[in-house]
Amino acid sequence: MVKSDITQLLQQALSCLVEQGVLPQQAVMPPQVTLARQPEQGDFASNVALVQAKAAGLSPRVLAEKLVAVCQQPAWLAKIEVAGPGFINFRLAAQQHTAVVREILAAGTQFGCAQQAQGQRVHLEFVSANPTGPLHIGHGRGAAYGSAVARLLAAVGYAVHTEYYVNDAGRQMDILAVSVWLRYLQQLGESLPFPANGYQGDYVGAIAADLCQASADQYQQPAASVLVDLPPDQADGGDKELYIDALIARMKHLLGAADYQAVFAAGRDRILEDIRDDLANFGVTYDQWYPEQALFDQGKVQQVLTQLEDTAHVYRKAGVLWFRSSTWGDEKDRVLVRANGQPTYFASDVAYHLDRLAQGYTRLINIWGADHHGYVPRVKAALQAAGKVPDDLTVLLVQFASLYEQGEKQAMSTRSGEFVTLRSLYDDVGVDAARFFYLMRRSDQHLAFDLTLARSQSNENPVYYVQYAHARICAVLRQAADKGVMIPDVVVPLTALTDEHEISLLKCLARYPEVIAHAARDLAPHQVTHYVRDLARELHAYYNACPILTVAAELRAARLQLILATRQVLRNGLSLLGVSAPERM
Repeated sequence: MVKSDITQLLQQALSCLVEQGVLPQQAVMPPQVTLARQPEQGDFASNVALVQAKAAGLSPRVLAEKLVAVCQQPAWLAKIEVAGPGFINFRLAAQQHTAVVREILAAGTQFGCAQQAQGQRVHLEFVSANPTGPLHIGHGRGAAYGSAVARLLAAVGYAVHTEYYVNDAGRQMDILAVSVWLRYLQQLGESLPFPANGYQGDYVGAIAADLCQASADQYQQPAASVLVDLPPDQADGGDKELYIDALIARMKHLLGAADYQAVFAAGRDRILEDIRDDLANFGVTYDQWYPEQALFDQGKVQQVLTQLEDTAHVYRKAGVLWFRSSTWGDEKDRVLVRANGQPTYFASDVAYHLDRLAQGYTRLINIWGADHHGYVPRVKAALQAAGKVPDDLTVLLVQFASLYEQGEKQAMSTRSGEFVTLRSLYDDVGVDAARFFYLMRRSDQHLAFDLTLARSQSNENPVYYVQYAHARICAVLRQAADKGVMIPDVVVPLTALTDEHEISLLKCLARYPEVIAHAARDLAPHQVTHYVRDLARELHAYYNACPILTVAAELRAARLQLILATRQVLRNGLSLLGVSAPERM
């Protein structure tokens, strides 16, 4: 509230200078007010004089002095002053600092929330890893980031719909199916080599074992029938891609459509179940899980292809349907339909995004791995070709996290099976530490995940440090109860809060709504992790400097209210990150 009040104060001052002829009406722009960066600068600052000086034909400092001269200083401001080349600094009156305590305790879990988005509908799609293997720690970073972004957007008033787009159609799923089938045949005693391009993780063997138990030899075929006339694999000097495609075709031919689909579903469903469990255990849930196959079953992919073929943006060459994505800045044109008549992932992705826009969302947000950066221009180009506004789609790229254990970087290749799963990570360091560490840096920056630090129970561990601040407050409240000290259930007079550590803590609490607003605007939950660390540092410093229970009754009651407010804001911030606020540690 204080920031908006100062903004209004400056707007009134600008209007006054317009009436005096100092500023032309058409040149006046809304003033910007920010939190002061240094204590000596007061509490808030504005660069309005620097912005408007040219229009006034005055130096910024002279204009700033004129603005200050016409400001009607309210009682809640102790001082308004000009600083440097023309900044205007605002220092709050002492009693104004304590007003935030009342705001926090009255608002509770809603403190920091706003309705600035007014219910605008946002579709947020994240993780969406192919169901070809377990989630690894790279996926975990996208999961933590996506769920935190969803919480932030909801906190400022967006109606957020979260979705996992299940890529259950296409070649990679066929490769998974043939990988499961070959392991199944091997477990039944068939002597078969495993393809270089197959999925080699132990999880494939586990799925095959379940298939054996459930279906016995229903899907068994002799090794000779499987291998006859196949092209050579990579180990024999051949092309691994041609070999795996030939194996898929042979599997489909030998099993027939129904049995092929049964083996396909055994792999897909088992992996999807594990993905759902992993994400739920990691605190990530979705409003909807949407299968890519539904786009084909409902004719939406063909509808989009027909729509695009009616434009000049596609062409056929050698039996292949191409999209002219290079027209919109992509490095080359992209295939929509292969020569064999099969649509590409690109075709179904275009259909997916157009379908979501047709559902009335004002904004689509996709969170992709950084290796998909080249995919962004072609999808936006297709939206534009279909008559949509490409900027309605925001794509956020997440750099993969590198996990370090005793100085060694862990591999994360799903195909080779050499990867560290998300489940093993949160089983090791805990969900709270994993989520907090994932969110400490901007999503587009590389993250080196330090297992040793994440496991430690010390102030060096940032999540432990923040959670301990919350637990420390809870411990003080328990001590008060043990001593028969009543915790005030209404806000008591707070004029006794004058210590420099109290003022510093109060200022930090007052920053919270602006931090949330900026983090939501920037889709940047790392700003919240930085803030809760700052707040924890202020609380620990305050706790060490100012006794709470052993002071006079009026001061004790005020300090109890202050730590209650601090506890609430810590809870609110940690909740946005999907991190718990323990009462004991």
